[in-house]
Amino acid sequence: MVEMLPIRRTEASGGESGFTLLELMIVMVVIGLLAAIAIPSYTNNVRNAKEAVLKEDLHTLRGAIDAYTVDKQKAPQTLDDLVQSGYLKVMPVDPFTKRSDSWVPVQSDMLSTMDQTQSGIDDVHSGAQLSAADGTSYASW
Repeated sequence: MVEMLPIRRTEASGGESGFTLLELMIVMVVIGLLAAIAIPSYTNNVRNAKEAVLKEDLHTLRGAIDAYTVDKQKAPQTLDDLVQSGYLKVMPVDPFTKRSDSWVPVQSDMLSTMDQTQSGIDDVHSGAQLSAADGTSYASW
């Protein structure tokens, strides 16, 4: 009958066992590789989320401008008119400039309805000077 002896790990000097420098370096390299793969994906997803928020905010602002124009038979003169009249609770924050006062209103002399008596703001754009993932400027959206 063969007796199995327990395998002993040789202990470092001083009676303490631990990881070698090589083992620690391998773990650090693996963590670095995982981070190198994950960070670009994360930043791309954050950018896509901000673009989706910007599109929704522009849609909401344009809808409020249209509703104000139809109801009051005149276009708003400032974007703040939409908040003061109750068409928006608060002015949305531009996700790229992180400011609510960076929206760029577009004034037009054209009347959008038959009943409209006064021209004013008929469109709005982002104040961000960055380019979108598709290559267009956020200011042109």
